[in-house]
Amino acid sequence: MTDALKVGMKVSAMHTDGNFYPASVVSISEAKKRQKKPVRVNFTGYDDSEDLWLGLDDLKFKGKAKAKAKAEPKAKASKSKGDGGANALAMMKSYKGCVLAEYVWLDLKQTPRSKTMTMTTRPTKVEDLRIWNYDGSSTEQADGHNSEVLLYPRAIFNDPFRGAPHVLVLAEAINAWDKEPSAGNSRAECAKIMEKYAALDPWFGIEQEYTLMKPAKIGETPKVPFGFNDDGSEPAPQGPYYCGAGYGLAIGRPVADEHYKKCLQAGVKIAGINAEVMPGQWEFQIGPCRGIEMGDHLVMSRYIMLRVTESHGCICSFSPKPAEGDWNGAGCHTNFSVKPMREDGGYDVIIKVCEAFGKVAAEHIKEYGEGNDKRLTGKHETCDINTFKYGVANRGASIRIPREAEANGKGYMEDRRPAANCDPYRVTCRIMKTTGECLAP
Repeated sequence: MTDALKVGMKVSAMHTDGNFYPASVVSISEAKKRQKKPVRVNFTGYDDSEDLWLGLDDLKFKGKAKAKAKAEPKAKASKSKGDGGANALAMMKSYKGCVLAEYVWLDLKQTPRSKTMTMTTRPTKVEDLRIWNYDGSSTEQADGHNSEVLLYPRAIFNDPFRGAPHVLVLAEAINAWDKEPSAGNSRAECAKIMEKYAALDPWFGIEQEYTLMKPAKIGETPKVPFGFNDDGSEPAPQGPYYCGAGYGLAIGRPVADEHYKKCLQAGVKIAGINAEVMPGQWEFQIGPCRGIEMGDHLVMSRYIMLRVTESHGCICSFSPKPAEGDWNGAGCHTNFSVKPMREDGGYDVIIKVCEAFGKVAAEHIKEYGEGNDKRLTGKHETCDINTFKYGVANRGASIRIPREAEANGKGYMEDRRPAANCDPYRVTCRIMKTTGECLAP
């Protein structure tokens, strides 16, 4: 029946947890030692280190039913019953073949935290995951005498570090005592706003700048960028580092590349990367994302970056001004559109929304990150924090409208004010709130 299979064919393949997942055929062997498992498959979203050799009964593919003998009884499709929880684990003799779920959430200061749970099977939807808890007094989200904070799963990603079938789980922190969003949980409010204005179909794309730093003493904030000289002197002025290539220019590329690959494997919507203006500074782009998923995917991409740097001897800083002096800061430029902007006549809608942003500029700045005044100085491709202006192709404006949007009469706008350390839920929530109120009938 291997005649019905071809290299490159898309199939559903059984993993070690007994469930079927999307995969593609990598090779088909006729060797005797491979008689029982002649087909090698690669699971979608994972690198070749996770490939498995499988038998025909471990695969589901188009044409398989025709290739089977008519006398062969029909097999009933197996359905995952979901995670069995603690009761099922207690009855197991061994946890071999179980799935690890890394729950990721944000603490009071928007720093990702995580912990690992053993599950009986891989979750295929959020509802398959258990609500968990953690010590909120250790994350500045609760008092010691009432410290339990719950973790409500909101999104599932592949685990690019442990590989298939393991998963990363984006979770939302909820107080155990009153079931209200915990301190630092801005996702809940953002979800409400996105739902309220869902008919506008908001799209976001965020350009996350970051700076790789040389490690300081444990517990101290690093002060020296990874791209600065070992003797303490500053490198040559910025200019050749932006999108540069070569030793001494593209400083930190192994980190940027590994992060890119891990995000793709995880299922994060990462659109690209580039070296930035200051040595050791880089950018990755997340999106287009729709509604609440913008915050979810950016948070998970940041978590993956922090994990990647653990093995590269450097620290990732999201500070808006990581190095004093004549050096660019780090932002989180937020590209945005709603359905009326993307349709004919959308350019007028863009202008209308820009005008609305100007009326509440101070309110937006409050949601755009801490320490942003050090970055938004009117220099280094920024507009002064106390000034609001918008313009076509103007990188010194608060809002940049792409030249293409002007030419086509529709498109999107770029808010250049959010800092690298901004909370994406607060940023997208504020953007959508102003836009929704502006375009309300």
